[in-house]
Amino acid sequence: NGLGISILSTPRGVMSDNEARASNVGGEVLCQVF
Repeated sequence: NGLGISILSTPRGVMSDNEARASNVGGEVLCQVF
């Protein structure tokens, strides 16, 4: 619902959930920040 961000480890490096969604890549969630 847009509250907070998730930090993901993707094949393209560590990025936020919004960056990963925009880059169309998936990965493992490292943490969530609210």
